[in-house]
Amino acid sequence: MAIRLSRIYTRTGDKGNTALVGGRRVPKDSARLEAYGTTDELNSIIGIVRTYLTQYRDGFGADFEPYAETLRRIQNELFDLGSELATPPDGEYPQMHKMGAGEIKRLEEEMDAMEKELEPLKSFTLPGGGVLNAFLHQARTVCRRAERECWRLKREEDINDNLIIYVNRLSDHLFVQSRWVAQRLGEPEFLWDRALRIEADKKTARAAKSKPGRGGVKS
Repeated sequence: MAIRLSRIYTRTGDKGNTALVGGRRVPKDSARLEAYGTTDELNSIIGIVRTYLTQYRDGFGADFEPYAETLRRIQNELFDLGSELATPPDGEYPQMHKMGAGEIKRLEEEMDAMEKELEPLKSFTLPGGGVLNAFLHQARTVCRRAERECWRLKREEDINDNLIIYVNRLSDHLFVQSRWVAQRLGEPEFLWDRALRIEADKKTARAAKSKPGRGGVKS
């Protein structure tokens, strides 16, 4: 389908509503708008990851091009997904692209391949440790919000089940990416350490109790 954008501003949304595919106008804070707007936000963060990625080409070695292509593909899939969300049932048209089982399966296969290179987790991870890791975690959390917005929309209107499944798998994919990127670049993973802190406090308490008191007698 040919796309031609001759003018970006239209003034048609100045009253707080906008047009969906098919022409129906809805409030800008409607569930459908929140769903595809959050998807657009997610796409922007993945764009940041792609932008920074070129600075780490040497660290990825032979994996750089395949990983860069994976991010490019996901951005395009998210754009397709946003277009589908912007199309209500009464606006659907012949040959319209819809998210399907194939895109979901590819995400699952990529996760399986990355996880084979990773050590099992012994604690929950915290965002950070490296620039790409931090942005991937941000993308993951926005992806979870996008999934919630899609479910909110589904309570009001019928939407493609595969679309929601794709968003769910993508959030998992972004998490695995964050770990795989840290491993490939030799960067640390920040781990949730409540259990470690509790154990450290116990050791400190035991050490304090074992210290000799006055007169050389343990207190």
